[in-house]
Amino acid sequence: MTEGAPGPSGAPPGVAQVLARSLRRERTRAGLSLTELARRAGVAKSTLSQLESATGNPSIETLWALSTALGVPFSHLVDPPRAAVEVVRFGEGVRFSAGDADYAATLLTTSPPNARRDVYLVSADPGRPRLADPHGQGVVEHVVLSVGRARVGTTDETVELGPGDYVRYPGDVEHVFEALEPGTTAVLVSEHV
Repeated sequence: MTEGAPGPSGAPPGVAQVLARSLRRERTRAGLSLTELARRAGVAKSTLSQLESATGNPSIETLWALSTALGVPFSHLVDPPRAAVEVVRFGEGVRFSAGDADYAATLLTTSPPNARRDVYLVSADPGRPRLADPHGQGVVEHVVLSVGRARVGTTDETVELGPGDYVRYPGDVEHVFEALEPGTTAVLVSEHV
């Protein structure tokens, strides 16, 4: 899953099959029809049908909308089962690009059943900021900036971060990540309650 050329949205080969199985599993668990999940997530039913048949290649926005509508962490849709010891080398991992900004998030690890957090490596360049719709109720995001500079936080209250700086903000309201220098990199932890 971490090898090969990425697809149009930046997802590596094999993610489509994992996503298709996960979407069907979570939709069935929630007792939702294809039509109802599409309505709740605000995505076209045809898009959802393509994703469940492993022929679609969604943006990060579509996946967040689906995870929010299903009430599950984003990672539950894209992360396959894993070994007890796991190493993700730089440049590997499940990577998704934003449809409206020069922003990509690589899922590094997901929460085990007894925890509720996912860890991502974020890379971004100056240009259009990444505006994220609210995630599930109670989600909190933590960002540690590694390289570059960025403006991060809720759309009502952003802070400028430099290397080593940390910020915590509610992820259940609209929020933003705006790179201020090329090659900006950060670690993002999404904590679910």
